[in-house]
Amino acid sequence: MPAGTADGTTDLAGYAVDAVDVHAFEVPTDGPDGTEQDGTLDWDSTTLVLVRVHAAGRTGLGYTYGDTSVASFAQSLLAPVIRGACVASPPALWERMGARIRNAGRPGAGAMALSAVDVALWDLKARLLDLPLVHLLPAVHDRVPVYGSGGFTNYPLDRLTGQLTGWVEQGIPRVKLKTSRDPGADPRRLTAVRRALGDGPELFTDANGALGRKEALYWAHRFHEEWDVRWFEEPVTSADLEGLRLLRDRGPARLEIAAGEYAFTAQDFVNLVDGPAVDCLQADVTRCGGITGVLEVAGLAAAHHLDLSAHCAPALSAHAFCAVRGLRHLEYFHDHVRVEHLLFDGTPTPAGGALRPDTGRPGLGLDVRWADAEPFRVHGTRPS
Repeated sequence: MPAGTADGTTDLAGYAVDAVDVHAFEVPTDGPDGTEQDGTLDWDSTTLVLVRVHAAGRTGLGYTYGDTSVASFAQSLLAPVIRGACVASPPALWERMGARIRNAGRPGAGAMALSAVDVALWDLKARLLDLPLVHLLPAVHDRVPVYGSGGFTNYPLDRLTGQLTGWVEQGIPRVKLKTSRDPGADPRRLTAVRRALGDGPELFTDANGALGRKEALYWAHRFHEEWDVRWFEEPVTSADLEGLRLLRDRGPARLEIAAGEYAFTAQDFVNLVDGPAVDCLQADVTRCGGITGVLEVAGLAAAHHLDLSAHCAPALSAHAFCAVRGLRHLEYFHDHVRVEHLLFDGTPTPAGGALRPDTGRPGLGLDVRWADAEPFRVHGTRPS
């Protein structure tokens, strides 16, 4: 096994990917009647697509959240690109994979598949060097602050308040609920939440693009003035850049407008920071091109003097976003926390309102719990 150095490139020059396997697991939600809702969508399951890459007796893993078709995309188009390729430089393979999927479709499912493979390659490199992944990255931080996220629009009030106060009791000082599915119901929900939380914790809201521009501006002022909301995520669809700019420019000064979770390519992020259209940029390591993509977006955000917030996938984001200089926080999302704890050993748990990567384990520090995962399999076969 090669010895670790600052970047490991020379040591790994002779190591190549010798196998790739892809899996998908569909886990039912635990919402009322088996469903969860936000401003624009309802769902009854969350699917994790897992990619594993192998070299020199070691295995790296990465994953994304999406339809099972993402697994087929990774297996048919991306696995052939990296088999036999040198593991020394994940960004070099990221470039090759991006070129390969040009005509198949880079945004959406293509970017999600690429993200999962990229994370697996970084994890593999770190494991070959016997380093925690955070020590392989240009880390600026040793922990990532989190905010509790869930608060689905179909939760009854007792479950809504219980979930959010539960995070605060765990030491997480900021929490988010979904809004705008039925705007008329939001005052009652927000009043119950603010009363249960008290004045101390920060309160965030997420409309998931459910509102029109003027309607969103109206609710932005009410959210801030009546319930001291400090974060309004996707008040309008993130495709409406002018609408986001309207909210950013005319909304309350202490209410931040955020978007970026559905940005798949570099240009998507350029569009959001040009203007800019947001007060705080978001990026999802499982959608934006993996760890290589996060590093690229972090530079863009820094150049525009914007903080970057991590969207979901906490077990991956805890490592990746330590390398973001202008780090704001990480969304500790109920569904992903459930799925990651079910499918993996080694998932981090918040302490003091932050996730700290485990530096005592190589790579991401995650191991698949195959026996627990198997009942939820919808793609691939269990390794022998």
